[in-house]
Amino acid sequence: MTPRQRLLTALHGGIPDRLPITIHQWQGYHLRRYMGGIDDIAAFRATGLDASITVHPVREEPSPGWRRTVEELGEADGVRRFRVRIRTPDGELVSEHGQNDWTTFTTRHLCHSQAEVEMLLRHLPIQRLDRAAVAATADRLGGDGIVRGFVGHFGQPGCWQSFNEMVGTETAILWAADEPAFVHRVLGEISRRCVDYVGREMADTRYDLIEHGGGTASCTVISPRMFSEFVAPYDRPVVEALRGRGLPVTYHTCGGMMRILERIPETGAAASETLSPPAVGGNIAGSEQRRTVKRVLGSRLALIGGIDQGELDRPGGAAGLAAQVRACFADFGPGGGYICSASDHFFHAPRENLLALATAARECTY
Repeated sequence: MTPRQRLLTALHGGIPDRLPITIHQWQGYHLRRYMGGIDDIAAFRATGLDASITVHPVREEPSPGWRRTVEELGEADGVRRFRVRIRTPDGELVSEHGQNDWTTFTTRHLCHSQAEVEMLLRHLPIQRLDRAAVAATADRLGGDGIVRGFVGHFGQPGCWQSFNEMVGTETAILWAADEPAFVHRVLGEISRRCVDYVGREMADTRYDLIEHGGGTASCTVISPRMFSEFVAPYDRPVVEALRGRGLPVTYHTCGGMMRILERIPETGAAASETLSPPAVGGNIAGSEQRRTVKRVLGSRLALIGGIDQGELDRPGGAAGLAAQVRACFADFGPGGGYICSASDHFFHAPRENLLALATAARECTY
């Protein structure tokens, strides 16, 4: 099988020739620092991993009166800090961020009141997808892997996740408890916009898999009851719209999953990720829990993930990574429908650790 055939077979619940092995997005810092500046497609080929390429080439269509400016706030200890001002016809919104060599993070969220959330939603520009750029990636990738994407969104995919990006996770949870009608209304509007994006932008795209959901929907952040009330009902219409376009969805919960295994299928997704172990913020703690995930969730959806990406960053971690691959294959792999993957991003992985993943997966045959 080609890597593409292998990944698609597992994604659709089938049994490939051997265990598919990939990672969750390649970070620019790692490509520059550890891979000699090659791009992600070349890095997959160089390490023997099955390529899973994420592309989201979008532009914002100007919204009347919307003006975004960036103010530099200085740099200290390797962190560049900056402020984003968004001027709208109804007022100004301000957020603050930090950026280092590895990542960008938010220190002040854009919205601090319900009125500001409503202002943002009134004037938020719509996004346009560059289908030609997606197709060009698919053509260049060929049989070496699959192309993943997102629904047009605020910050990150997922309706609840987008709301959290607007106001902050703590505020989102408190408002859901104290002002549920307002939160339901906002989530409904975000969901509607996502469905509109799918209908407007995602016909005849060359995507193989769409990621939806988000870490703030995991059961180490919110309760299972909140998941069923504030997450699944708003993500499900988006997933259904994507399915109507022939696009399967992987539901992303980079955190705890064990208490919502029965609820993740409420979203209508075709696959579930990231199967994170405790060392990287999840709660799938060992073989018994991995087998529980396979029995409860893997009987209904394909599974993606399972590898502690922190181990990838450890020099000399090849033997431990190979053992992780074999353990995940033993517990998640029976009957197919499983793609082994680093649960999330890594930044300092020696090349030999990535080669070890690929070598171990080639030995895991059905």
